[in-house]
Amino acid sequence: MQRSLVPILIALAMYGVGSAAQEHRVVTLTQTGCQFLEAENGIDRGYEPRAKEDCEAINERTGTGRLDAANVLTLKPGRYTFRVTNADVPYALGFWIRGEGLIDRARLPSTSGGGLETGTSRDYTIDLVPGRYVYSCPLNPTPDYRLVVEG
Repeated sequence: MQRSLVPILIALAMYGVGSAAQEHRVVTLTQTGCQFLEAENGIDRGYEPRAKEDCEAINERTGTGRLDAANVLTLKPGRYTFRVTNADVPYALGFWIRGEGLIDRARLPSTSGGGLETGTSRDYTIDLVPGRYVYSCPLNPTPDYRLVVEG
């Protein structure tokens, strides 16, 4: 007896398998002391924090200038996994992506988490819609790097 492929094809279409609109993309981000390397154009500033307070002091002095020169990540709407690595910070880190400003923080999707020990990576998956976002690490305080989703 020959089975119909129609139910299988309908199921695949419902879940976006093979659909460009449902393409899942990976964005790799690397944290070193008080910064994300990719956001700062690959420049490792060599900060060596021992605690959150060290980054707060560093960012107070240098954060505005670094953010002004930072790479703005521009993406198309869709599902993304942010693969975040703690390259060499000697304490656990995290990641937080959210809308920029209070209104966008309330209306745009957000994801966050912690547990990034030295030398480990963790994935954070989010369905991004058009808007202005920021991402940072609250545990290894970094500037609020900008991300724009358009298209």
